[in-house]
Amino acid sequence: MTQNDDYARMAEAIRFIDDHAQEQPGLDAVAAHLGLSAGHFQRLFSRWAGVSPKKYQQYLTLNHAKTLLRERHSLLDTALETGLSGPGRLHDLFVGWEAMTPGEFGQGGAGLDIAWGHGETPFGDALILWTERGICGLAFTAETGREAAMQDMRSRWPEAQYREDAARGATMLGQIFGGSNGVHLAVLGAPFQSKVWEALMAIPSGHVTTYSDIATRIGNPKAVRAVGTAVGRNPVSWLIPCHRALRKSGALGGYHWGLPVKRAMLAWESARLEAENTQISP
Repeated sequence: MTQNDDYARMAEAIRFIDDHAQEQPGLDAVAAHLGLSAGHFQRLFSRWAGVSPKKYQQYLTLNHAKTLLRERHSLLDTALETGLSGPGRLHDLFVGWEAMTPGEFGQGGAGLDIAWGHGETPFGDALILWTERGICGLAFTAETGREAAMQDMRSRWPEAQYREDAARGATMLGQIFGGSNGVHLAVLGAPFQSKVWEALMAIPSGHVTTYSDIATRIGNPKAVRAVGTAVGRNPVSWLIPCHRALRKSGALGGYHWGLPVKRAMLAWESARLEAENTQISP
């Protein structure tokens, strides 16, 4: 059983829970929908999420998003000034990054040699792209499909040269989600987008922020809509954690690779943060 198989089952479980939210389906009902025994489903959840299906179901609700805003709302200034991470950092990555030059952005990536490949992640199949400087793209294909994800990425850098390196791509994704250090990003975006993406990198795992907080942080408090657009155009999902940006109301807002993926990411991070905090409690 692969990570992709696990996530496919989890994604279908999320859809089922969504469709029957008022009924609050229990373990047996969700397991039966997936064609699994209750015991098998329980083990599958424990392996993937680290918590029981019932607990995870709580993390998937709108109320949980609102709780995150109340209790784990990362004001970006605080995060930057205190280095707020501690046990809540999911994978202790040191993420270095550089924005590509305005000239490179304006030329649509002309002259860039971009390699790409696919691999397994806790959130299904992913597409990763990189240059000699570092990772420039990370997309999740469970909802969109591989072809659409690749077309999306190519549209961002239409003048670049592309080459497949399947083995290296799978290895890099394994390192990212296995907790390896030293990930370096080479991000191609407009100056405003780069400011937003840099702000997103200050948000620790298991915490969230709002579009309006980001706008304030980058010195443009009225640009909430533009911030939302820039968040949606983040080319390196997960490493630049756009899934941690919510609306002020606590609603999830959108997610470029599908809301089921965003909800799964937030719940997965919450589960791990709770587990880590439990382990270090006196």
